[in-house]
Amino acid sequence: MRSIHPATYLFAARALRDFGDGFVAILLPVYLLALGFSPLQVGIIATASLFGSALLTIVIGFISARHDLRGLLLATAGLMVASGAAMSMLNDYALLLLVAFAGTINPSAGSVSVFVPLEHAVLTREVASAERTRMFARYSLVGALASAVGALAAALPDLMTRLALEQLTAIKLMFVLYAVVGLLGGLLYAQIPPRPASRESDKATALGPSRAIVLKLAALFSLDAFAGGFVVQSLLALWLFERFNLSLSEAGVFFFWTGVLSAFSFPVAAWLSKRVGLVNTMVFTHIPSSIALALAAFAPSLPIVLVLLLIRAALSQMDVPTRSSYVMAVVTEAERAAAASFTSVPRSLAAAASPALAGALFAASYRAWPLLICAALKITYDLLLLRQFRHVKPPEEC
Repeated sequence: MRSIHPATYLFAARALRDFGDGFVAILLPVYLLALGFSPLQVGIIATASLFGSALLTIVIGFISARHDLRGLLLATAGLMVASGAAMSMLNDYALLLLVAFAGTINPSAGSVSVFVPLEHAVLTREVASAERTRMFARYSLVGALASAVGALAAALPDLMTRLALEQLTAIKLMFVLYAVVGLLGGLLYAQIPPRPASRESDKATALGPSRAIVLKLAALFSLDAFAGGFVVQSLLALWLFERFNLSLSEAGVFFFWTGVLSAFSFPVAAWLSKRVGLVNTMVFTHIPSSIALALAAFAPSLPIVLVLLLIRAALSQMDVPTRSSYVMAVVTEAERAAAASFTSVPRSLAAAASPALAGALFAASYRAWPLLICAALKITYDLLLLRQFRHVKPPEEC
């Protein structure tokens, strides 16, 4: 009987996790507003979540070379279960802030997560260099489609209220579902064959010969993430709720389609990268998406805004599989988990600062500014990335 490839379990676990993140990112601001908290407090919760994720990812980066990756994935799945259970039971702001900081609640519904560097390291060891970008494209495609379905699931509380259930209770049940998703993900991670760390790994430092290039990439990725933190999905949903009075159901449908467009951009990115290179694919798809976001900030009507945001969704995530593949390609095998962590950590730390700033701008009625700041900073990042790394080629492009 043919055994199941370990990547299959990772793909399934990623799908479950992104399904949960998809509805939590939309429901989180609605939940906090229903509890009586302000937009500024919503932004602070998002900041705490991203900052806590960054610190946990730092820890993962230091210990990953000396521990079995499967065991670390199981531990993070357990943390996801605990996060969902706690969010469903708590109403106090300070306790919710603590859970956001210490748990896995993800306001971005994207690739900023402690799971990501571990999954990247496991995936990369399973494929040849020539297939790496295609593997990451499939991995991202699965996650984005699951996130899109999760966005649709954000409409479930509206359906529950028609069955005489209070909205707040219905949202709490969705956090219970999030915990169940974490449990199922843990069962999938348990199917990955264990690979205990070798004695050489025990003696290895987190980063060695690739330290300089990783630090440069980390600095650039942090700028990109700081920009993206102004428009994480929770805050973009909040902007649409406040400016156009969107319902949960309408927002769920919209974010479903943004997720679908993002998902199908990933195989396009893998195809394009074989023709123009990984760095060029990252840069020349990213800049038009930022222009569309800036235009959305000034658009006079909801239909125009939604069209521009859909254009952004079709382009903005094409750098995700290409970026992941690029990082894995330009470091040694022993450094891959650490490199994934150390390029993710600055992203998480930088992204953690901006949601609170965006929340403050929302509270001061400067609602368009987060979108404009995000667009300007992302274009700056793209130009710097092109300047610094256009001549640093992965093995398959040499």
